[in-house]
Amino acid sequence: MTQSTGLDLNLLVALDVLLEEQSVQGAAHRLHLSEPAMSRTLGRIRKALGDPVLVRAGRRMVPTPHALAVRAEVSAVVERARALFAPGRDTDLRTVSRTFTILGHDSIAAAHGATLFARAAREAPGIRLRFLSESHVDVPVLRQGTADLEVGVIDSTAPEVHVETVYEERMLGVVRAGHPLLTGELTPERFAGAAGHLIVSRRGRQRGPIDDALGELGLERRVVGSVGTYPASLFVVRETDLIGLISHWGRSLAHTLGLVTFEIPLPLPAVGVGFAWHPRHDADPAHAWLRGCVRDLMLQGAGTGPPPRP
Repeated sequence: MTQSTGLDLNLLVALDVLLEEQSVQGAAHRLHLSEPAMSRTLGRIRKALGDPVLVRAGRRMVPTPHALAVRAEVSAVVERARALFAPGRDTDLRTVSRTFTILGHDSIAAAHGATLFARAAREAPGIRLRFLSESHVDVPVLRQGTADLEVGVIDSTAPEVHVETVYEERMLGVVRAGHPLLTGELTPERFAGAAGHLIVSRRGRQRGPIDDALGELGLERRVVGSVGTYPASLFVVRETDLIGLISHWGRSLAHTLGLVTFEIPLPLPAVGVGFAWHPRHDADPAHAWLRGCVRDLMLQGAGTGPPPRP
């Protein structure tokens, strides 16, 4: 299939895979080509776009700014073509070969990655999952195509992003087994006055909603510092008397480490937890499958869904 200019539109498929893999070798394997053939295809793409597309950075290849700018559009065109030739109702997920990138805090992969990988192996073995951690800088990852699904507390108000809230979350406290705070009635005063508190913040913040709720009662806690991810915080909490936080969805990770979770004795605001995606994925059956998997995991983690499938 070609245009009158002689441009092979199959190059779009190759470009989509190259930008996903950021590797000639990886793209060749995905497209069942030899590496020399994939290199020649990359050369044709560079000539067609007038841009290097992928450039060497040490032992890796990284996309150029222009390649990043067109990545989402290329992915959308390829997905629309797939939907055109394979209507959603007839799509066999076991024949789909895709890589999906999920953006969210590390406890998502740590607590539920194994379940999600196992379900993919059963239902869609050609789908690969790539987890990315949240950055301390907010960027439009869904619009740019850097991620296919953002999971967690979605604070984006971009009109081009679809958001589904799955449940409302209130954070839990977490401490080591045998912590003094676990003995006796837990009051706001005991909670605030106990050993130091550890905050989880990808931006390094030292204050949160708990401090506002304590302030309403004329109380103040001692925050000793912050770490960037929940899994890291749990290992710190396990070895100290510090008080940490974890979501209902991530409490299985805390329990695996032998930690104890508890309800925080404060009227904390509920926070909507869910996922977001770009509307170019709306008609994509494979992406709909991914959204369904994540939705099931969230409901199970919140204690409102059916148990995981065997």
